[in-house]
Amino acid sequence: MTTHRDIDVFDQDRYLDAVPHEDFALLRANAPVYRNSDPQLSEGHWAVTRHADISYVARHPELFSSHEKGSQPLEFDEVAITMQRMMMVNQDPPAHSRIRSLVNRGFTPRVIGRMRDGVARECERIVEAFLDSGEKEFVGPVAAELPLVVIAEVMGLPREDRHRIFEWSKGIAGESDHGAGGAEGARAAAVDMMAYAGAVGAAKRGCPADDTVSRLVSSDDSGAALTEGEFQAFFVLLTVAGNETTRYAIAGGVEAFAEHPDQWERLRADPELARSAAEEIVRWVTPTKVFRRTAMADVELGGRTVRVGEKMVMHLTSANRDEAVFDAPFTFDIGRDPNPHLGFGGGGPHFCLGRHLALLEIELMFRTLAERVARFEISGPIQRLRSYQFNGITDLPVRLIPC
Repeated sequence: MTTHRDIDVFDQDRYLDAVPHEDFALLRANAPVYRNSDPQLSEGHWAVTRHADISYVARHPELFSSHEKGSQPLEFDEVAITMQRMMMVNQDPPAHSRIRSLVNRGFTPRVIGRMRDGVARECERIVEAFLDSGEKEFVGPVAAELPLVVIAEVMGLPREDRHRIFEWSKGIAGESDHGAGGAEGARAAAVDMMAYAGAVGAAKRGCPADDTVSRLVSSDDSGAALTEGEFQAFFVLLTVAGNETTRYAIAGGVEAFAEHPDQWERLRADPELARSAAEEIVRWVTPTKVFRRTAMADVELGGRTVRVGEKMVMHLTSANRDEAVFDAPFTFDIGRDPNPHLGFGGGGPHFCLGRHLALLEIELMFRTLAERVARFEISGPIQRLRSYQFNGITDLPVRLIPC
C-alpha cells in the first residue's frame, strides 16, 4: 500500500501520462510540507501542497525569496542565477516592485479590454481555418496560434516573426525535456531571443508606436525607465509566459471538454459561461505546476520547521485540488463560483501580470469553438512536455465535429 513516505512529486516522468493527483491528496492529508527527494540536492527539498500554505509563502517575500536562488525548481550556478535575477519573476521587493510598476501600464484591465474585439476576430479566423483544413493536430494551428498572434500584436512585432518566437519559447520552456532541446537548447534560445529583443527595442526607440515595447523602452511620467538588460529580460519573460501557459490552457481545456461532454453542452447552451469556464480551465489544467522559493529565516509551516536557506517547491497543481478550499475539487465545473485557484500564482507581489490577457484569450477561444463545434473527439495519443515547471500538451490529435 502506497503511503505518503513513498511519494516523489518531483519526478517529472510521473506527469507524462497524467498528474499524480492521488499522491498530492495523500500529502495534503498527511504531510502538507514534505521532505521530497531532489535530483540536485542530496538533502532534498520541502514540497508544499496545501492552498493555504502556498498562499502564505507567496504573500511573504521577506521570508521566502525569489531572488536568492530563483523561482524555477531546478538549481543553477551563480552565473546563471545572476542573469535570471534580471527578470522580475526572480526578484523580491523593492527591486521587483520597481520593474513591475514600469511594465504594468501595458497590462491593466482597461488596456486589455480594448483588445477584446481584435482577439475575437483572431479566434474566428483561427477556428475557421482549422475546420476548413481538416487538420487533426490541435496545438500548433489553434492553441499555439492565438497567443502568438496576440503577443505579436501587443508587443508591436511583425506578425511573421511569431514562428521564430514560438521556437525560442518552446526551447526555453523545454529546458528539462531533452526532446525539446534540453538545457543547452534553452540557453541558446534565450540568447537568441534577447538579441532579437535588443534589436526590436532599438527600432522602437527610433520610431515609437502605440504598443507595449514602445512603452517599455520609454520613460514613465516620473522619468523612470528600464535598463536595456531589464527590458530584454522582461521581453523574454513576457513572450514565453504569455504564449506557453495560454497554449497549455487552451489545449488542456479541449482535453477536459472531450472528457466531460456534459460541460461542453452546458457551454454551448449558455455561452456567457465562457468567462467562468476560462477560470475553471486554468484551475483544472494548472499550466504552471510549481514555483520555487528559498527560506530567508527559520519558519514554521504546515507543522514543520523550515530552516533558513532551504529550498521550497510550491505545488500549484495540488493547491488547485485542495479539498479544504474547493467543493468537489475533482469535478470539472465551468460555472464554479467562487473559484480561488492559484493558477496565476499564489497572490502577493508575483501575481501574474498577464492574467487578464490570458483569461480573455481562453474565454474568447472557447466562445468561438462553442459556436462552431458540436463535440471534441481525441483521435490519438496525447503527448506532454517533460518539465518540472509546466503542465503542457505538445501534441493533441483531435476531431472537431462541426455543428
